[in-house]
Amino acid sequence: MSKTVAVVDYGMGNLRSVSQAVMHVAADTGHTVVVTQNPDEVRAAERVVLPGQGAMRDCMRELHDSGLKQAVLEAAQAKPLLGVCVGMQMLLEHSEEQDTPGLGLIGGRVRRFRLEGRLQADGSRYKVPQMGWNQVHQQAHAWHGGGVHPIWQGVPDGAYFYFVHSFWADPSDARHSAGITEYGERFTSAVARDNIFATQFHPEKSADHGLALYRNFLHWRP
Repeated sequence: MSKTVAVVDYGMGNLRSVSQAVMHVAADTGHTVVVTQNPDEVRAAERVVLPGQGAMRDCMRELHDSGLKQAVLEAAQAKPLLGVCVGMQMLLEHSEEQDTPGLGLIGGRVRRFRLEGRLQADGSRYKVPQMGWNQVHQQAHAWHGGGVHPIWQGVPDGAYFYFVHSFWADPSDARHSAGITEYGERFTSAVARDNIFATQFHPEKSADHGLALYRNFLHWRP
């Protein structure tokens, strides 16, 4: 297995910004970053990034129709996998968005923000989608030896990341919640299980802290 990072191109991801961020942190590390529509390249890669944006039903359909779904499922069983935005939501079992089944790699559902009529501290109404910078509070669990996930290494607790979303992940097992954010309610903004880590926010749009996550992913040994 080569030191290749495959960014999965099934037609629905923010591929340019994601791949450029991964390429930036991979410089001088010996990793090769490929944006690929080829299932065999996903299977051959050392680690895999699954981006996504738009409606989850469209993402799931395109992942299936592209022939990449099985390769992603195989990667999730055996190698480090990083999901981003809808790429995170797809990992769960089901989404309220158009009643869409997910990949079922992490137990739980994707739920819509229900903030109609709710006011923020400054008196303004909550807007959906949430769009902009918000804090992520890292979650410590016994299965990490009482610490936080290695992907958070060097990133301060409560750091700000960039969000654009109307739906959020609600894992059925709280141990799979690696980050919590508040926007009218507390919600899981990062999930983790075994060799899988995923974020609702966009690391590639989140300046140095986002690049730190991609850098940590390159060196993560689950």
